[in-house]
Amino acid sequence: MIRLAVRCAPEQAELVLAELTVLAPNGVEEERGPGYVEYAIYGGEGELPELGDLYAAIGGGRVEVSAAEIPDDWADRWRDFHKPLLVAERLWLRPSWEPPREGAIDVVVDPGQAFGTGAHPTTRLCLEFLCELEAAGEAGGELVDLGTGSGVLAIAATKLGWSPIRGYDHEPAALEAATANAEINGASIDLERINLRERLPDLAPTVVANMTAPILRAVAGQMETPPQVLVCSGLLPSEQDEVSAAFAAIGLSEAARRQDGDWAALLLRRG
Repeated sequence: MIRLAVRCAPEQAELVLAELTVLAPNGVEEERGPGYVEYAIYGGEGELPELGDLYAAIGGGRVEVSAAEIPDDWADRWRDFHKPLLVAERLWLRPSWEPPREGAIDVVVDPGQAFGTGAHPTTRLCLEFLCELEAAGEAGGELVDLGTGSGVLAIAATKLGWSPIRGYDHEPAALEAATANAEINGASIDLERINLRERLPDLAPTVVANMTAPILRAVAGQMETPPQVLVCSGLLPSEQDEVSAAFAAIGLSEAARRQDGDWAALLLRRG
């Protein structure tokens, strides 16, 4: 088995993912770190696509492509890296082969070829804010998840008491993953494909948005009537001020900010 990885700058991520999704329609693995996003696909010798056209598609932007052979027992060892996670002493995020946790809200997300399981710091930070809103009696009512990915935030929100819930993403593989995960969890979520750089859907009183800073700024620029509460992540700590300022310009005031390692999140309120 071979792992073929493409690493790029965060501002290139949307374009790189769009091109890779065409080349590998079954989806890609995503990893984010300080100043980079890495996408990976897996396959046997001769099964992986040629990535030569990717360079032209990025328009001369710098991307790093690497290939590494992984052990034959990777499918079994892969499970060892995906362990359950307790968030805010409230949510138990687990793969299906792990048991539920007594007294915790169960959220089942199997790691697949596309998108995350909820273990990434940006997702955890959003989940912590959602749990705190629920504990303060602010759960309930409609919620919109912008850039839903694997649907973890939307699924957790349904189990915390928000309803109805809508999720939006530009990538077909994300919507497929979110649909499958929602079904596993018995969660009712309306999902739609939208390019959030170009158009915003109708918003809800509560909005969560786990996306990169450039996309969050684009979203802020399109908001005519901001939500009552916005939870956003996907930020580097150095990007918090500029994103906070972009939303402040449309009437959303920063209520809290939080950092987990190299990643940060904001809680914003209207008024």
